[in-house]
Amino acid sequence: MQRDHSTSIPSTPTGRVRNRRRSNEVISEDSKPNGGHLLVNDRDKYRSMWIRAHSSIWMIGGFVFIVYMGHLYITAMVVVIQIYMAKELFNLLRKSHEDSHLPGFRLLNWHFFFTAMLFVYGRLLSQRLVNTVTTDRFLYQLVSSLFKYHMAICYFLYITGFMWFILSLKKKMYKYQFGQYAWTHMILIFVFAQSSFTVANIFEGIFWFLLPATLIVINDIFAYIFGFFFGRTPLIKLSPKKTWEGFIGASVTTIISAFVLANIMGRFQWFTCARKDLSNGWLHCDPGPLFKSEQYTLPGWVSQWFPWKEISIMPVQWHALCLGLFASIIAPFGGFFASGFKRAFKIKDFGDSIPGHGGITDRMDCQMVMAVFAYIYHQSFVVPQSLSVERILDQILMNLTFEEQHSLYVKLGEILHETLTGES
Repeated sequence: MQRDHSTSIPSTPTGRVRNRRRSNEVISEDSKPNGGHLLVNDRDKYRSMWIRAHSSIWMIGGFVFIVYMGHLYITAMVVVIQIYMAKELFNLLRKSHEDSHLPGFRLLNWHFFFTAMLFVYGRLLSQRLVNTVTTDRFLYQLVSSLFKYHMAICYFLYITGFMWFILSLKKKMYKYQFGQYAWTHMILIFVFAQSSFTVANIFEGIFWFLLPATLIVINDIFAYIFGFFFGRTPLIKLSPKKTWEGFIGASVTTIISAFVLANIMGRFQWFTCARKDLSNGWLHCDPGPLFKSEQYTLPGWVSQWFPWKEISIMPVQWHALCLGLFASIIAPFGGFFASGFKRAFKIKDFGDSIPGHGGITDRMDCQMVMAVFAYIYHQSFVVPQSLSVERILDQILMNLTFEEQHSLYVKLGEILHETLTGES
C-alpha cells in the first residue's frame, strides 16, 4: 500500500494540532488570481458589512467613553489590549500535544509578559507616580525607594524566568521549548516596544494619542466603504480584498479628516494638556501657540465662489496633515504585514474576539505603526528643541527627587541673592 501524503490532521492523540478553531484556518490561495475575493463581487457582503458595522459602533462607543474618563482609563485600555494581543500571539504557535507534556510551561510565557510590563510601565510612569504621592511623605519615600531599585527588581524577575525555563527543559522537547522561548521574546518586542509609545503619547496630551488612533479608524472604515461599493482594481496580493479605489478614497478622506479633527480637538484643554501625575482631575494649562488660531486671508478668486474671506487655522493642523499622510499611505503596510503573517500560518484571523473583525491583533496592526510615528514626529518636530523655563521645570520635576529639588531651590536662591547683592 502506498503511504497517504494528504495534509489531513491525524486523529490520534499524539498528533500535533494547533490549539485554534478550524473555522479560522484558510486554504492557500497562491493558485488563485489576485482579486478573486473583491468585496464588490462578494455575495454575502451586506451580511458581513452589517456584522462589522454593529461591532464597530460598539467599539467606537466604548472608546469614546474611555477617552472621556481620562488618561488612566485610556492606559488601562491599552494594557487590556496588550494582554489580549499577547494571548492571541501565544496561541499562534501553541501545540496541544507538546503542552500536555509540559505542565506549567504556558505560565512561563505570562511570567515574561508581566515582567516586561512592569519594566516598561515602571520606566514610563515612575516620576508621574512620584508626583502623585508627593504630599504624603511616607508614600513618597516608599515609592521613591521602589523605583530606585526598579531595574534590579525587573532583572531578577527575568532571571527567575530564565532559570525556570532551563529547569523545565525536557528531552525530545528541546526544539519546541526553545522555539517557544524565542517566540515569546518576539511577542514582547512587538507588543511592548511599540505600544509603550502609545502610553507615552497619552501623557504628552490625549490629542497626540486620540488623533492618530482616530485617523487609522477613519482610514480603515473608508477603505472598506470605497472598496465595498467601487473596488475593481486589486491593490496587493497579500490582501486580495484591498483595492486601489478603496486605498485612494480612504487616503483623501483621512487627510481631510486630519485637518478638520485637529481643529476640533485642539479647542479642548482635556485633549491638549500634558498629564504630569497619575491623578484623574480636570486639566488646566496654557495650550501654547500650536493650539491658538491664526487668521489667514483667502485669495480673491476663492471669495467669488465662497462667502469666506478669512479662515481660522491652528498651526497644529499643518502637523495633522503629516499624520494624515502617514496614516493613509504608510500605516496600511502594517495591515499588509499582518496579512502576510497570517498567510504564512494559514489562518484567517489572529482570533475571533470581535465579530466581523477577527481578533484584537487584527485591529491593532496599523495602530502600532501609527503610534510609533506619532511619538517620533511629536518629539522631533513639535516639542521645542531649545531650552525653556517650562521645559527645564518639567525635567526637574520628572528626574529629581524631593530632596534634590529642595537642594536645587536653596542653591538657586543663594545664587540669585549673591547676584542681586553684587549688582546693588
